[in-house]
Parts: sequence; C-alpha cells; structure tokens
Amino acid sequence: MTTESHAPASELPDHEIPTIEVGDLRELQLERLRATARLVYEKVPHYRAAFDAVGFHPDQVESLDDIRRMPFTTKADLRANYPFGMFAVPREQVVRVHASSGTTGRPTVVGYTASDIDTWANLMARSIRLAGGRPGDIVHVAYGYGLFTGGLGAHYGVERLGATAVPVSGGMTERQVQLVTDFEPRVIMVTPSYFLSLLDQMEAAGIDPAATSLQVGIFGAEPWTEAMRQEIERRTGMDAVDIYGLSEVMGPGVAQEAATTKDGLHLWEDHFYPEVIDPVTEEVLPDGEVGELVLTSLTKEAMPVIRYRTRDLTRLLPGTAVPSMRRMEKITGRTDDMMIVRGVNVFPTQIEEFVLAEPRLSPYFQCVLTQPGRMTQLTVLVEPHERLDAAESSAIARDLERAIKTHIGSSCRVEVRNPGSIERSIGKARRIVDERPKP
Repeated sequence: MTTESHAPASELPDHEIPTIEVGDLRELQLERLRATARLVYEKVPHYRAAFDAVGFHPDQVESLDDIRRMPFTTKADLRANYPFGMFAVPREQVVRVHASSGTTGRPTVVGYTASDIDTWANLMARSIRLAGGRPGDIVHVAYGYGLFTGGLGAHYGVERLGATAVPVSGGMTERQVQLVTDFEPRVIMVTPSYFLSLLDQMEAAGIDPAATSLQVGIFGAEPWTEAMRQEIERRTGMDAVDIYGLSEVMGPGVAQEAATTKDGLHLWEDHFYPEVIDPVTEEVLPDGEVGELVLTSLTKEAMPVIRYRTRDLTRLLPGTAVPSMRRMEKITGRTDDMMIVRGVNVFPTQIEEFVLAEPRLSPYFQCVLTQPGRMTQLTVLVEPHERLDAAESSAIARDLERAIKTHIGSSCRVEVRNPGSIERSIGKARRIVDERPKP
C-alpha cells in the first residue's frame, strides 16, 4: 500500500505515503513552523499585529510547544481582511484563488502560488492512494468545481496520481449515473449525502449499485457517521473512506482515512501541524481528548495560516496505517452546528445514527428548530423508503423520540413525511433548518 522511501525528511516526494520516523518528522515540523511564523510576521500585517498583541516574536520559537504562545486565527480574521489582506506574497504571484460561499457573511478568500498548487496536487494524490486509488484508475469526481475547493483539488490529485479524472462536478444526477455505467470508474469522490442521491437514482433506473464498477468511495466536505458508512457499503459493496480538508488551510487532502484500516484520518503532519483545544478555555488538550481541531499550515506560500480554529470537533490518536502521522477521529460535529435544546448539546450526526438504525427509514432527515415560547423546540423530519400507514408512521416517530431522549437526553418531536419530501442535496446536505425568530 505504501511506497517505501528513506530519503531525508526534507526530500521526501510529497505524492508518496511517508515512512518518516517520528523524531525526523518533529524536526521537520519545527523547521517549517519557524519559517512559516517568520513569513507571516514579515509579510502579513494582520499577523504582525496579532503576534505583537500576545507579546511573541517568531525568533522565539525554540520547540513545537512554542506554538501555544502564538495567536489563533479565525474565520472572522479572514473576513476582516477580505479579499487579499491575508496573502503573504504579492498578488501577482498568486496563480489561483478559491473562496467560501459567503452565505453567512463575506466569503473567505484563499490564494495559491504555483508551488502551493503543486503541493496540494501531491497531497491529494497521496490521499487517494491511501484511500485505495491507484495509477490507471478512472476516478469519477462529483465534488463541485469552481470557487469551492473540492472539485479542482480532487481533480489535480487524480491526475498527479496517474489516474484518469472524470470532472463531472455536482448535479445532473441522471447523467452522473449514466456516466458511472458507461465509463466504469473504480473510484468516486463525492459528498456522502449526494452519493445517497446517486444510489437512489441507480435503483430507480433498475441498476444494482453493488453491480457497478465502483470499488472505492472517497467521501468528504461534511460530517458523516459510521452508520452511514455501513449503509453505503451494504448497498454498494465498496470501501467507503473519509477525506478531510478545508479551504482556509488548503482544501481537501489535509487528512485521509486508509481503506485498509478505516479507523480515522491520518493527518499529513509534514505539511499541517494539528492541535486540539477546549473550545471555551482555548487550552490545548492532550491527545485522546475530544475538542476543537486547530491547524497550522507549514508549507503554504501564498496564504499560510497560524493556529486556524476549524470549529470541527475531534480527537488526536496514534497513527496506524501511517505510523508516524497521528490520526484524527471522524468529525463528530462542529461547534457552530451544535444545537442547544433544553440545555442539551445535540449534533446532527447523533440524530443520523438513530435514523439509520431504523431500516424502514431512508437516510434523509432534517432538524428543524423553532421557538413557540421561551424554549427551543427540535423537530426531526424523516421519511420512509416506502409510504407507510398512519399507525406505522406514529410507531416509528414514538420509537425515534424515545431513543433520542434516552441516549442524547433531549426531548424532540419526530415527523414522518412522505417518501421523497425532504430536500436532496447536490453538495453538502442542509441538516439544520433554523426557523427561530432572529434576535
């Protein structure tokens, strides 16, 4: 599965899965952290002010622990410096920009030099290989192309691996199914929620998903549970693995799950330094404890980030498939998609596990928040595979309400809707619909 290489750490080919020793990795991280801290301090006014505000200079970096003395970076910082204020190189050296959708405010803009694009392609090729992809494979890329980093990030990685990219992007579900049938890809890269829509379309067209050419699914861009992995693998017979990334740090390819272990995502620590913090106190937590993932880029040129608060909740674990690189547990939720219902913290991924445990229900659901009085009310909308009578629907609703109350600790209402009534996504699923009055 790995390509053996015992070259010095700084000379490791980035598209290969590293076999670097932990001690050499820590030395490389320290070297790159020092260089990155100096770069942003000298070239990015925001970081010079942020470092000065905490009384720390990059020349004081003596060990990796000194990263704890550096300032955090948040999405608000990126928005405050919109569009190009976080760039560490002249804009003329930036060969590409990507951006978030900006649906909750100004978009966050990220830039890449030619070297950054090269690094990104290498890391995506490394990720696809760890997931089970191989040179010569046909890879169906159904992530969105454009300002979103998913499509182009995957595309360049496929080509760097020596595989064949099918740049379908999102949407046109019937055509996607036709292309899977005609082109016979071995690998698909897509959000898990949209892949469920593709499976439904296959079955509606009389195609058995398990009989297609697909053997590996690389799913990312949204949290998904172990229960959803089992649902996908049961229906397709493929290996379903997780990929992680975010545009503010690079894009997809920051961490990858191995098809051989399926036990969490190995962080490419030669390029990104991970921490997990208590999201309230901001104290760094020891490996093994759940908190908010914080990432520092170690090799980005155009727009390095120092201690970027991802808002994703996870924990760090020892490496397995890549022994020197720590794993991050599958994302269990985000601090900004946490619902507080009658004093209890509730995440959509928790609801998903109970929905998928009921064989009569499809994987589609939404959490609707309302406020009929002073308290927030959670209503979970679900739909069955086939139309049910009123008695069956009521029984499912009661069972699901009881399970959520027992295991999560929060009361909610469950409504069983008609099949096909909950919106389908061609990208990230909209799991939370907040209908509460705006303050």
